[in-house]
Order: sequence, then C-alpha cells, then structure tokens
Amino acid sequence: MFLEALGSALLGLALAWAAAYRLPHRLPGRRLVLSTGAAGGLFGAFLAHSAVETGHVVVSLLGAVAVAAASVSLLLRPEKRFRRRHSATA
Repeated sequence: MFLEALGSALLGLALAWAAAYRLPHRLPGRRLVLSTGAAGGLFGAFLAHSAVETGHVVVSLLGAVAVAAASVSLLLRPEKRFRRRHSATA
C-alpha cells in the first residue's frame, strides 16, 4: 500500500512536471503545479483503491494519473493572444 501511494504521488508529480515544462506560459508557479499534481495523484489512487479494493494496483495507478491530469488541467489559463474576429460588414 505504501509503494502504491508513493508510485501514485510520483506519477502525479511527473505529469505535473511535464505540463509545467511544456506550458510554462499558461500555468501559475511551478511549485503550485507540482504540488497539485502530487496531491491529485494521491487522491486519484485513494478513489480508485476505494472503488476496486485491494489487489488492483494498475487500476489505482490509472486513477491516480487521471485525477492528477484533471487537477493540473484546472490550473490552465487562456493564452494571452486573442484572435481578431472580422465581421462580415468590415
């Protein structure tokens, strides 16, 4: 159980690090993103572990990745560039 929690936290941390590396202009501070990913991974593993009981480590890790990705995606901000919309009359 301890290794499952550690693995889910590390997966969430890795996912958050990849998002912070690829999209630094659309995310807040790196410390917030990394902690959100790790917490999302732990919470996702807890939810999946509660739903399927013991013995399904892969399902718990998949739940950890899914919730961590959803948590980090909530931190995304829109791009600063706006498209110009041309009206039909202009």
